[in-house]
Amino acid sequence: MTHPIDPVELAAALIAVPSVTPATGAVFDVLEDALVLLGFAIHRFTRGHAPDGPVENLVAIRGTSAPHFGFAGHLDVVPPGEGWTGDPFVVRIEDGMLTGRGANDMKSAIAAFVAAIPPAQNKGTLSLLITGDEEGPGLHGMLAIIDWLEERALAPDFILIGEPTSETRLGDTIKIGRRGSVNMWIDVPGTQGHVAYPHKANNPIPALARLVAALDAVHLDDGNDAFPPSKLEFTDVGAPPGAPNVIPGGATARLNIRFNNIQHGRDLVRMVNEVATREAPGSTVRALISGEAFLTPPGKLYDLVASAIREETGIEPELSTGGGTSDGRFLIKLCPVVDFGLPNATMHKLDECAAIEDIHALSRIYGRVIAKAFS
Repeated sequence: MTHPIDPVELAAALIAVPSVTPATGAVFDVLEDALVLLGFAIHRFTRGHAPDGPVENLVAIRGTSAPHFGFAGHLDVVPPGEGWTGDPFVVRIEDGMLTGRGANDMKSAIAAFVAAIPPAQNKGTLSLLITGDEEGPGLHGMLAIIDWLEERALAPDFILIGEPTSETRLGDTIKIGRRGSVNMWIDVPGTQGHVAYPHKANNPIPALARLVAALDAVHLDDGNDAFPPSKLEFTDVGAPPGAPNVIPGGATARLNIRFNNIQHGRDLVRMVNEVATREAPGSTVRALISGEAFLTPPGKLYDLVASAIREETGIEPELSTGGGTSDGRFLIKLCPVVDFGLPNATMHKLDECAAIEDIHALSRIYGRVIAKAFS
């Protein structure tokens, strides 16, 4: 029986609908139309308001019995930026590549999974958890889906996220965990004044410099078997621009810590506050914890995905916790989670693209995973 959905055609249709985060509307219509053909019950709901919303979310469910296998992803994309060789939302298929914003991260993976779904299943429950807010603050996306699932006692037993995880070729890497991330903004107060009369001013820059040096010298940990060492990196240090003979009235720094499962976000925020109080009295620290580190140890879900990759490609995938974060940081609350998808060389880049053969191969891998999950 010929499958009713072609993954490249569906990917192209999704890419052709601009859906810069936060996403709502037409791009979800395209996905819903495809899933209705496969007998899914579709539930769509919107959360949040400007500037972080509104965000649309979609939960598609087919079946009612155990086991419950879920696929998670996002239809929102990052802004395309300037410098594309063509319109980022006018799909190009040439030289074996599908080009457009979202081709790599991650509309093609969603299309590949939908195309892999068999027309019918004899047992189990299959669901798709799709948000329009993964590339944004993440406040009204997967968290809202999790609430929706828990209210109805519909949590999956396993979740596969279709983020682009492969490094050099399709199938070489599965993400079984992700580092946590916390951003912090430090404000050091001062008193503006003339550089010729420093005794009448309070220069915040030396205090900020001491603070930066002290935090840069902090050794957080040595990592462990699953994660590399946690690392604090400054992303901005400065003071308001002014005349060369004016001491500024304040100075600021911004930092990010990517941390492993030895650490907790709240403890890192407390540590930075303590150093700031000691080195720059009167300073304030604001923090946003994007997510805690998480780890899914090898088990049934890894075996399902790894064996499907091995059968399709002949590759033994590497287990990794590197790279950025994903919605797995939220979904781990429900059940074991792994990320697996396309090679990630062009994610978020100009002329983002995916190899057509990789999209088809990914769909075949996902098909094997689905079959194994319900065997």
